Amino acid sequence: MTVDILDNLLRLIERGGLVFVAIIILSTFMWLLIAERYLYIFLRHRLKVSEYLVDWQQRKNRSSWYARQIRASIMADCTIALRSNLIPIHTISTILPLLGLLGTVTGMITAFDVMTSFGNSNIRGFAGGISQALLTTTAGLVMSIPGLYLSAHLEQLVKSETEKLSNLLILN
Repeated sequence: MTVDILDNLLRLIERGGLVFVAIIILSTFMWLLIAERYLYIFLRHRLKVSEYLVDWQQRKNRSSWYARQIRASIMADCTIALRSNLIPIHTISTILPLLGLLGTVTGMITAFDVMTSFGNSNIRGFAGGISQALLTTTAGLVMSIPGLYLSAHLEQLVKSETEKLSNLLILN
């Protein structure tokens, strides 16, 4: 069964061409970055916030200029850590449909090359080019749409977590 799945996957990659391979590689990288961000926000960030709160609440002076600078530093550190990898996720999500369009163009060029070389007699070759065009377009869009949604969701989570931390680090 596993061999059949791998065989079908290899045939799909072969039909899609190099642009399809690029879409698969970029979308895999994007999904890894998305998973990493969610894991960071829901696991590691929450631990760091707890540590910062304990340190902050143990401070005797929470109203001086120095305390305000420490609070600003904590906020900056958390914001930078939370926003890490959001730009690559958004960029890849934006590039994927463009790669799909590039695959469409290369597939159509392949189809027209077959038509130019063999005329109307090689329908399989012509269909292969059309198949490549449709596969890459579909793959680019299918991978891009959830990526853009999750990118926006992650941005909202970062904003929410930053506001929560700001409200927890109370100045006296």
